[in-house]
Amino acid sequence: QVQLVESGGGLVQAGGSLRLSCAASGLSFSRYRVGWFRQAPGKEREFVAAISWAGGITSYADSVKGRFTISRDNAKNTVFLRMSSLKAEETAVYYCAADSGGSVSSRSSEYDYWGQGTQVTVSS
Repeated sequence: QVQLVESGGGLVQAGGSLRLSCAASGLSFSRYRVGWFRQAPGKEREFVAAISWAGGITSYADSVKGRFTISRDNAKNTVFLRMSSLKAEETAVYYCAADSGGSVSSRSSEYDYWGQGTQVTVSS
C-alpha cells in the first residue's frame, strides 16, 4: 500500500506562488505515476497535473499550463507542484494521487491511492 501526505498549502495573495509537496511511503514509489487534482467549493474535482514514473513525461490542465510545474524526487519519495501567478478562483483543496499504471492520466478514477488534501486559499 502507498500512503500519500500533502503539505505546503496555505493563504497566498493573488499573483503569488506556492509549492505543494506530496510525500509518499511504500515500496517502489519511483514506479508510480502521480497526479495532482483540486476541488473548489461548488465544483467537480478537476485534473491539474501529472507526472510519469521517471519524471520524463508530464501533463497539465490547459488552465494551468505555463504557470504550474510538476516534478518529482524519487530518492526522497516526494512529488512537487510549483504554482505561480495564482488566481483567486484557484482556491481549492489540492490532492495528490498515485497509481502503478503506465504513462500519465488525467482521470481521477484511474488512481488507486490518494492523500487527504491540502487547502490552498488565494485572496484577492
